[in-house]
Amino acid sequence: MQAQTGQPTFLERFFKIREKQSTVRTEILAGFTTFIALSYIMFVNPNILADAGIPKDAAIASTIWIAALSTMVMGVFANYPVALAPGMGLNAFFAYYVCGVLHLHWTVALGAVFFSGVLFLLLTISHIRQAIINAVPQNLRVAIGVGIGLFIAFIGLKGTGLIVSDPATFITLGHVTNPTTALSMFGLVVTGALMARNVQGSILIGIVLTTLLSMAMGYSPVPHSFADVISPSLPHMGETFGQLDIAGAWNYGIVSIIFTFTVVELFDNMGTLIGLTSKAKMVKPNGEIENIDRALTTDAVGTICSSIFGTSTVTSYIESAAGIAAGGKTGLTAVTVAVLFLISLLFAPLIGLVPGFATAPPLILVGALMMSEVGKINFQDFTDALPAFLTIIMMPLTSSIANGFAFGFISFSFIKTLGGKWREVSLIMWLVSIAFLINLFMRA
Repeated sequence: MQAQTGQPTFLERFFKIREKQSTVRTEILAGFTTFIALSYIMFVNPNILADAGIPKDAAIASTIWIAALSTMVMGVFANYPVALAPGMGLNAFFAYYVCGVLHLHWTVALGAVFFSGVLFLLLTISHIRQAIINAVPQNLRVAIGVGIGLFIAFIGLKGTGLIVSDPATFITLGHVTNPTTALSMFGLVVTGALMARNVQGSILIGIVLTTLLSMAMGYSPVPHSFADVISPSLPHMGETFGQLDIAGAWNYGIVSIIFTFTVVELFDNMGTLIGLTSKAKMVKPNGEIENIDRALTTDAVGTICSSIFGTSTVTSYIESAAGIAAGGKTGLTAVTVAVLFLISLLFAPLIGLVPGFATAPPLILVGALMMSEVGKINFQDFTDALPAFLTIIMMPLTSSIANGFAFGFISFSFIKTLGGKWREVSLIMWLVSIAFLINLFMRA
């Protein structure tokens, strides 16, 4: 890298760019790279939230606003080259279990997101989060991620029409000759091929190509005017902003739902941040991560704000690794991503034209990526294998991340104890397992 001369600019001083051996140009280009890798969330998340009953236009606005503002704070406050947005998996849990299976109104679900954000903030401030994370064995942590991946892929397969309900077998193969299903399969194959070739923005390109082909075939509306592409005014969150039903969430007594939101966010965010900070060389020799408390606080406050804006929980995105690989080392990378999200608000009408079957293939692909971690599970020890397997399989089959947690934690505590390995079960694991067991009996 070329040596930098002259007095450092304000940006270089504020973000410590020279200290991190980077340049303003490198950081901005890294921000563009991260945005391209992450921008698919603007298309996918509103469609998932719409399935929960949230008005799609408001969902588009809330998704972009919360991604922009939380990413901006991550860059300015924590000085991290990490972008935040509504998390995949958590949005599915929100829409398809809390609002779908439990039939709670989306305003009540937002109330649960609010409580989880407050709880996560308290855990962050009190440093209890480390105790919880350390109490959960590595096998279960990996299984949680794999199970969520299968759950997301299952939702994506339903969205494509490749699998449909069946009274005899519960689910079966759909009609692959259905035009929209064929278009989804086209998107799946094209995007998968682009990802195999390591093309930046593969998911976004796949969504765009599928949508354009759908428009050409007459299965999606075609923009006919300038206003159909660029909004004359910024989209607003009027139908969702401040609509969270805190009292409804409290009165319903959805402890397990709040717990699931919190725990998934806790492990997902911590795991992502550990991976990204290691890649960005932000881990000190003693293992301490720079500004980790600020990053976790940003995420917790972002979750609280997401419930106010009208969207599911925000979290740090692993796609930030694309920008870090491009040289991003400071918060200026995140600020660049935030600015690009704000600019994309102008194109909200165009985002609204993207059909659900065009955003279903990315769910399958994200699931495949999350499945790759399964090799880290110790299947040689059955006291590890069974709890991990139950965690993974129960999430998609019961359409509930919470149920996967319950069966995984409970089986781990009991199998380890009955198998003569009771010393591997911590007090925290027993407390969590008993809480899940009580919850299962109460729901019976």
